[in-house]
Amino acid sequence: MFEYLKGPVALLGTDYAVIDINGVGFKIFTSYSSIGQVAIGEITTFYTFMSVKEDDISLYGFVSREELNAFNMLLSVNGVGPKMAIGILSSMSSYDFCVSVSSGDYKMLCKVKGVGPKLAQRIVLELKDKIKKDLAVDTAESSVIIQKSVNTDVTNDAVEALMYLGHTAQSAKEAVGNVYKDGMGLEELIKEALKSTV
Repeated sequence: MFEYLKGPVALLGTDYAVIDINGVGFKIFTSYSSIGQVAIGEITTFYTFMSVKEDDISLYGFVSREELNAFNMLLSVNGVGPKMAIGILSSMSSYDFCVSVSSGDYKMLCKVKGVGPKLAQRIVLELKDKIKKDLAVDTAESSVIIQKSVNTDVTNDAVEALMYLGHTAQSAKEAVGNVYKDGMGLEELIKEALKSTV
């Protein structure tokens, strides 16, 4: 229903922010990462998701589209609700989440409170398939997408990492091309590319 909400931050809690829009305070549940990037009184944009249940209507939002995309991917997994998805993204960045899923590192997800081995494995298995379908790549290609260690083609891995996080192929290529310098590692390149798209 709401694509995003933009306004001054009226209040900050441990897991939420209140945005004042024309005198109406919208409570938005969010991650520690997003809370850490805003300040009271600062005009901020939160990209949002509305959860509607019989007994509850809640807004969830993030200061970056990448984090919202990771949140939506988590919600597509059976057994993961909004609060758990927020918990996962509060425990790791959307980049680290993407890397752990794409590399099959379910143990990293197990470090999150409330996420056991079975659920962590389910998240990895279900999202790996979803990501392959979204990017329309075959099994041979997807097996080398995003690795923790830098391979011989860092820029291609960085482009595909940005695509995992919701960028189009064109915008990902442009972002990586704009910030790439010789000798850059994969993690540094992705972080710099993400900064350039904010």
